[in-house]
Amino acid sequence: MKLTFLGAAKTVTGSCFLLEANNKHILIDCGMFQGADQEENLNYEPWPFDVTKIDYLLLTHAHIDHSGKIPKLCKDGFKGKIYCSRATADLCAIMLPDSGYIQETEAEWKNRKRLRAGKPLIEPLYTYEDAVKCMKFFEPVAYHEVVNLRGNITIKFSDAGHMLGSSILEIWVNENNEETKLVFTGDLGNYDIPILKDPERIYSADYLIMESTYGNRIHKERENKARKLLNIIEETINKGGNVIIPSFAVGRTQEIIYELFKYNEVDEADVNFLNTVPVYVDSPLAISATEVFRKNLDCYDDEARYYIKNGNNPLDFPSLTFTKTPEESKALNEDKEPKIIISASGMCEAGRIKHHLKHNLWREECTILFVGYQAPGTLGRRILDGAKKVKILGEEISVNARIENIEGYSGHADQAGLLNWLQQFTKMPKKVFIVHGEPEAQATLAKLIKKQFNVDVAIPERGDNYELTLHKAIPQKPYGALKENFLRLQLLAQVDALSEELYFLTKSLNKELLNSKEDDELMAIKAKIEDVYRAIEQINQSINKPAV
Repeated sequence: MKLTFLGAAKTVTGSCFLLEANNKHILIDCGMFQGADQEENLNYEPWPFDVTKIDYLLLTHAHIDHSGKIPKLCKDGFKGKIYCSRATADLCAIMLPDSGYIQETEAEWKNRKRLRAGKPLIEPLYTYEDAVKCMKFFEPVAYHEVVNLRGNITIKFSDAGHMLGSSILEIWVNENNEETKLVFTGDLGNYDIPILKDPERIYSADYLIMESTYGNRIHKERENKARKLLNIIEETINKGGNVIIPSFAVGRTQEIIYELFKYNEVDEADVNFLNTVPVYVDSPLAISATEVFRKNLDCYDDEARYYIKNGNNPLDFPSLTFTKTPEESKALNEDKEPKIIISASGMCEAGRIKHHLKHNLWREECTILFVGYQAPGTLGRRILDGAKKVKILGEEISVNARIENIEGYSGHADQAGLLNWLQQFTKMPKKVFIVHGEPEAQATLAKLIKKQFNVDVAIPERGDNYELTLHKAIPQKPYGALKENFLRLQLLAQVDALSEELYFLTKSLNKELLNSKEDDELMAIKAKIEDVYRAIEQINQSINKPAV
């Protein structure tokens, strides 16, 4: 059999892998690339395979970086079956049409600009209608249900604990009377995510394809994350500010609602302030997703089930309001009462969160609270990394608000969680492929796995492929074009980020600022600028060097 890495290879988004065995062609995930504009352009590349020959798509979970290109796949000729958990299918039924609407809206906005510039118009990646149509290919299955595919291939989904319906995927392939087992972790969750069960144990694999989002990080706030959340809210509200939480509409939003619900239930003096703080969920998709959560109670952990058994709705409380219309959303920024606003998108790249940041980011009394992963190149990542000014909706905004990040609410296992999960194997894989992570996180995790488990580890690049047998993994000739395109777009994204940093640097180095500096500080600034000049000159020489 052959395994090809088409996405989430040395990056976090665009999850997609092609498995070819016994004349069957199977995709594991079909996600969109997200983040910087250049990386998102990868979504418009031609498929590196014949879409009509794909027999099955196995979907680990509904997040758009794993599912977001399914409507395009179906639009372009896929006629096979899409297997996933029941909750994943329910979530895709709302998330993919929402994504289609966003594709249409963005194409319309870009076409207005292209029309004025005399450029040819573009089509959306897919439409709302395309997304609705693709749902007919979904075949939901229960956790632990064994499904036999054509070609002597068997699959099973287990709970990954990352989001509602998220799955660890086990695949058994029988070739030449030998059975080889592959395990795809999908995205592994933490062991204490609100509402959800912990990731399930897997005991063996011949080959493991493992995520690494936080492969170099430990979630420091896991034990006291709720207390930190409450402290941030109380301190901000007491100052008369708003707490703005950029949150993924599906997953983090419901978990934060649940956490606030629990403390609304507690009659203790130090949390009673929550009863009077209005909480707004400002995302139409989050509202629909919350309804999906409410009907998939089989995915809940024991604590959440306890609340339901006692007649409580753990995704609702008296001070919680869901804002549906644009008018209701705008009114939140006109109202001066301190409040909590939970809004998508989680990385601040689109949606209503941009308007809330525009109105609150410059206010010292407000707090921007991140509770999920921020991809490189995104607005959320720039704010989290300490940008002093950012551009939002064409306007330059100063970052004066308090910036906080509670990693303990991340849906991804940290380094310890990943290693502990792997440690439960009774039969270690012959090879572990590290995917879905930034290069530094992948390299750190790979080194630890080699040292701790004495297992062979590879960090595949986009386009790499391997022949897998029961006994060994043999590298094949990679898809060169995929690798080269990815590298080019990464460089363009870095150039864009550099351009924005230089823009704000030149604006900040004004006469008044320099007059306030001592001579030794001025000399240090001068030396650093000269270093930048030399680096730019070296880049220019490298770019303009004649090809051999």
